[in-house]
Amino acid sequence: MVNKLWTYFILIGILYAIISGNSINVNETILNSSKESLEVFLQIFPVITLWLGIMNIATKSGLLDILAKYLSKILHPLFPEIPKNHRSFGYISSNIIANMFGLGSAATPFGLKAMDSLQELNKNKKVASKSMLTFTALNTSAITIIPTTLIALRIMYGSVDPTKTVFITLISTLVATFFSIILNALLARRY
Repeated sequence: MVNKLWTYFILIGILYAIISGNSINVNETILNSSKESLEVFLQIFPVITLWLGIMNIATKSGLLDILAKYLSKILHPLFPEIPKNHRSFGYISSNIIANMFGLGSAATPFGLKAMDSLQELNKNKKVASKSMLTFTALNTSAITIIPTTLIALRIMYGSVDPTKTVFITLISTLVATFFSIILNALLARRY
């Protein structure tokens, strides 16, 4: 659905540019945006690679398991239907930790594994369980302590103070997570 929508937007934009005589601007924009996309990728890739490497080291050293153990104590009240020492808590905790450091790309594999393990516990395979919905709400709101990708982008574009957004990002993601948990709980009771 979204793919079709974007295709229509692009086609309508190109058609309008041809009709209005701005097709040269479309060509320049396509070429310049491709170049800029590559530059952004080359700037962000090392930062993401570094943090993915750190997460990999933390995983292999057992640090992530230790953090997950402590986080699972906090998470258990949010996921009461998951057995206490189930591996889902490890995946959920790893996803939350990766998101805390602004590493959405590093959090995604943990999120997929968490959903997989939650699906195994799900009695009705055709409908998302309460735990799956709670995890989706937590993952989407994602408390972020260090917005790594945002800082990298701000550095790349010459920001005077690239870390200026850290505090507001933390506050906004805390508020978003708080309200997503409340709304999830209210909707879970209702339905």
